[in-house]
Amino acid sequence: MKLNDYFWGSLSLQAQAWGSVGEQQTLQPAIAQLKQQLAKLNTEKRADEPTIKFTADSGFNSEVNLEFMAQSGFDTYIADNQFRKRNPLFKASETYETEQEKRRLKRSKGKPRLFTSDDFHYDEATQTCRCPAGNAMWRSGINVNSHNQKYTRFCGYL
Repeated sequence: MKLNDYFWGSLSLQAQAWGSVGEQQTLQPAIAQLKQQLAKLNTEKRADEPTIKFTADSGFNSEVNLEFMAQSGFDTYIADNQFRKRNPLFKASETYETEQEKRRLKRSKGKPRLFTSDDFHYDEATQTCRCPAGNAMWRSGINVNSHNQKYTRFCGYL
């Protein structure tokens, strides 16, 4: 008997740095590369072998990715974006709410947010947007997924 007849551990077979802001769109290419690596190893699954388990943090969570991974053949675990809001342990925690507020203030450099989406003018016919000062903005992303919603992202100068 060999050692690996008795022991199954964790092994990383695919890792790569991606030059993009969001993680969600990197999952499918990473899985394709992982499957290529597994094919190179020429692995044939025996009946008594455990299923390959795949884990990812909440940055990879999207409806598209969950559907994709359901078809991947891997036993997949991807953290949920909203788990802290539903978990009663976090709802009762003042610490979590305090830390969440600290992160929000850090993102806004301690300043209150001055505008909401209602302050911007979006023209659906021309697919353009103007800031509250009336300046044109440019589109920097279409079909952007966030919290199971698609939106178009616009940017502008301060």
